[in-house]
Amino acid sequence: MTGIEAIASYLPEGRVSNLERLEEFGIGEEFLLGKIGVPRVIRKGADEETSDLCVRAVEALRRRRDPGRIGALVVCTQNPDGSGLPHTSAIVHGKLGLPDEVAAFDISLGCSGYVYALSLALSFLESNGLERGLLFTADPYSKIIDPGDKNTALLFSDAATVTLLGPRPRLRLRAARFATRGSRHADLQRRDGGLYMNGRAVFNFSMTAVPPQVREILAATGWTVNDVDQFILHQGSRYLIDRLGQRLEVPPEKLPSNLAEVGNTVSSSVPLLLERYVEDLSCRRILLCGFGVGLSWATALLERVEAHPEEARRRDDEL
Repeated sequence: MTGIEAIASYLPEGRVSNLERLEEFGIGEEFLLGKIGVPRVIRKGADEETSDLCVRAVEALRRRRDPGRIGALVVCTQNPDGSGLPHTSAIVHGKLGLPDEVAAFDISLGCSGYVYALSLALSFLESNGLERGLLFTADPYSKIIDPGDKNTALLFSDAATVTLLGPRPRLRLRAARFATRGSRHADLQRRDGGLYMNGRAVFNFSMTAVPPQVREILAATGWTVNDVDQFILHQGSRYLIDRLGQRLEVPPEKLPSNLAEVGNTVSSSVPLLLERYVEDLSCRRILLCGFGVGLSWATALLERVEAHPEEARRRDDEL
């Protein structure tokens, strides 16, 4: 069985205070914190590329454990190095000094990207007899954000995560569902070199598309809201998360958020939150849901893997 063994992340050092820009954008602190939910955004350094963020995430992983022999390297991003040619995963491969035999490819998806990429990466490993893989997310939107656009400048942050996939998982993928509404692609896109977002349209899409998919996958698996320990939703905005939680009737204690700490990190938002629970043995069932660019949405159910006694002792030693 191949699943999630570990997750590590990297947050660049740059910070921009949104509280200091209230007058500039003509908004109040209550709106910023209550609706957007992001008091500050994270910005990569001018000398940091998307591949560099990925490498820093691996460095964080290696400080905790040896990832072992890697068979595949996957990067989920829509903001690649340079012009996107070559693929960012090849650049990461080179910077890490990995052997030629390691497969490397990119997946171009945004807010739903982690759920899609997790399923694809696991399937790729298993179908090709590969034991271990690294799945990266890195979408530094600061490359394309207009600093004067309050719809995006106050919301999006830069970050990267890496998920170690292997044969001794903490969590396994139980089920997943995927969907696309390409007819609405223009609601969130790169336009004239910058990022354009129709916030109201994206909000309405999320509120109408996400709950039915979540309910459907729970029903198909025979789970209820009560059976799930944590609902990890894409961190679109504070107001959006709160409203989705209410519509799905999820108790607040099962709806974690890190918007106040890291902002909306696009494809990294789901794994950044999931990182908290990989080692939490009390958290046995987790629902992941990403939604946004495409417009695209995807939901997955994760279940904790029961360790053999020897493996359980090793994990206890690690903790």
